[in-house]
Parts: sequence; structure tokens; C-alpha cells
Amino acid sequence: MADPFDNKPLWDRRGFLRKSLVGAFSATLGTQIVFAENMPRWHTPLALQADNPLSLPAGKHKDLVILNDRPWNVETPPHLLDDEITPVDKMFIRNNGNTPESIDLKNWTLTIDGESVKKQTIFKLSELKKKFKPYTYRLVLECGGNGRSGYYPITSGNQWHEGGVSCAEWTGVRLRDVLESIGIKDDAIYIGYYGKDVHLSGDSSKPVISRGVPIRKALEEETLLAWALNGQDIPLIHGYPLRLVIGGWPASVSGKWLSRISIRNKEHDGPKMEGHSYRVPAHPIEPGSKVPDSELKIIESMPVKSVITYPKSGAIVPDGKPLELRGHAWAGDLEVVAMQVSIDYGATWIICDLRKPHNRLAWQQWSVTIPFPKKGYYEVWAKATDSKGVSQPMVIPAWNPGGYLNNACHRIAVKVE
Repeated sequence: MADPFDNKPLWDRRGFLRKSLVGAFSATLGTQIVFAENMPRWHTPLALQADNPLSLPAGKHKDLVILNDRPWNVETPPHLLDDEITPVDKMFIRNNGNTPESIDLKNWTLTIDGESVKKQTIFKLSELKKKFKPYTYRLVLECGGNGRSGYYPITSGNQWHEGGVSCAEWTGVRLRDVLESIGIKDDAIYIGYYGKDVHLSGDSSKPVISRGVPIRKALEEETLLAWALNGQDIPLIHGYPLRLVIGGWPASVSGKWLSRISIRNKEHDGPKMEGHSYRVPAHPIEPGSKVPDSELKIIESMPVKSVITYPKSGAIVPDGKPLELRGHAWAGDLEVVAMQVSIDYGATWIICDLRKPHNRLAWQQWSVTIPFPKKGYYEVWAKATDSKGVSQPMVIPAWNPGGYLNNACHRIAVKVE
């Protein structure tokens, strides 16, 4: 049979197919897709995308989603991130190995060593608490692979959606104060941490993960050797009894079950600092292509991002009633200076109220009330802009082999009836 489109121009075929798809989407949804003419060609309405199955991880909120249980990788659905300070039971989990088999709190020590420390020193945890002034900061920790599921071709690693992020209150002593007390050499370039987590092979001689940051980041005021989370002892799954906490960079630099920090005169070279681990291409590449290690750069400050925490995607709103929206925004080492939402696929944007951060490296709350022009299906898209003028992209950003740094606009489905 002849193709009925053979004698039609390409633009006409595409227009027909687009109208057919929109019609099919609307029929499935049982309502008109408002602003369908603005919907990106590649886009499938959220309401038609499959939900992830819910699971029940021990000690966590019943609606958290398990991505992996060996090691634990658990994410938080966006609507559970509504709190200004993330409760422990709603915090995501990203582990690379298994938790320590036993904790000897009384004898827990932290060793400071390396080529660029003036004097190797061992501190008992009790000494850290007594000798140095404690501080409390709200700090954003976000998995470098948060949003990985949005990339195509699919990359390796746990397929995080939007929930690999938290902003909780961490209490401890500044790493800067500790290092200044023992002295660091002028040639110090990097730090690297080591923890007591157990390699999945069971080999206790193998470090699971040993990442680090440049000395300038290590010496920031907010970089903590923390023992408390939201005013209580850090839970075992999150690094009890001592954790390095570094806000604004991939959460993998915030080492759990901390037992050692090395001050290096070179870029740290521990496990997960090599190859494609927490690295992205230094220049754009074709999706799916291979990249030599020499052309990769280490991820540092995380990109500007936001999340809609209320209402939950799939909300139904009575016709004529405005919708109250709220959420959080953050921008790695920077501050968010503008927050906007769109209900017409980015054709127009509505400015939101945006609060200042509680402290540097904390996320910021935003809110807005929006009306809808008529009944039908809508999507609310959220876009933050950082202090350098960089905004979240509407589409998935440049593909990379590790599936890192997806900061495309978060969106929720809304039906007005």
C-alpha cells in the first residue's frame, strides 16, 4: 500500500503526526492539554509516564524509593522534601560500600596525615568535641548523579530521578580549625578522606571510596567534621559517629564513618577519583560516545537547580481556584537570585517569591500562587537562576558518560476540572 504521506511535504507530515500525538495524549488523560502548541516535540506528558514502585527501606519513611540495597541507594520523592530542614527519615541514602560492622565510639579516632601536614596527629572524637568550638550549618548534599534517569542513551549507575538531595542541619567542628591547630604546609593542594565502610567484596584492606576537594574548599567556614544531624547523633546509615560534610559539591566528597584525612601536595588519587567517577567531559561530546580520561574534569560546585515540593505531581485543582506552589532552590557554591515557574511549556514565566538562604550553602525556599485560564491538563515547570546569571535548562543538559549534573527544570502534572 502506498504511503498516504508520500506526496505531502515534510512539514505537513510532522504537523499531522504532532496533532495525532496530542490528540492521543488528550484522550488518554481524559481532558484537553492546555498550551499543547508550546509542548516540546520530544515531550511525553508526566501523567503518562510510569511511576516508580514504592518500597519500604528499614528506618526510613515508607514512601522512599530503593534504587539498590547492596549498597544502599535510596531516593526521596520530591513531595517529601517539603520541609525547610530535611528530617532524617526523609533523607536520601547514597552508599558505595556496606556500613561498618561495629562501632567503638569510646576509641574512635581521626588521623590527620599526608605529605603536606606539618605533624601527623591522631584525635579522639572526644578530643575534637572538647578542644574546638562547635558550629551548626544547614547544608545541601546532592548526589552527583541526581537526575541520571533523564539521560539518553542511558548511562551506568543508579537511575536517580529528582530525590537524591537534602538540606539538613549538621553540627561539628570546622576542618579549618583542626588543620590550623596542627599546621599545614604551603604546598598543600588537596585533601582526601578515608572511612570505615566495608568493601562489597568483604576485603577490609580495600578502601571503598576515598574522595577529596582542593584545599581552598576544605578550608571554607562551612566544611565540618560533624557528629550530629538535626540535633541528634548521626544515624549509622548516614556516617555515625563522624562524617566530613562539605556543602555545595557532590555529596560523595562528604565522607562517612570518617577515620582519616590526608593533606596532599597533589590532586588526591583515591578510589572514585579516577576514570569517569564524578568527572564530566571538558567539552561537549556526542551522546553515547567514549571519552578518554584525559578529557574529563572533576565535578566541583553543583549546578543551579530547583524542585517543586508542593503539591505532589498529579494534583487536581478545582476550576477557578488558584494553586499555591512551593519548593526549594540551590546553586552549589553560589546563591539563587531568581525563581520562576511556567504553565505553558516555557512560553511565559511567572516570578516567584524567593527567600534568602539560612546560611551559605543552604537551599532557599520559594513560593507562588498561580491561576489557570481554563479546565484541562497542565504541567508546571520550575526554573532557578544563580548569582552568575545561569538558569536551569528546559531540556536535559549535555550528555556525559556518568550521567552527572542533570539540572533540567523540575515539573509536575496538574489537572484543572
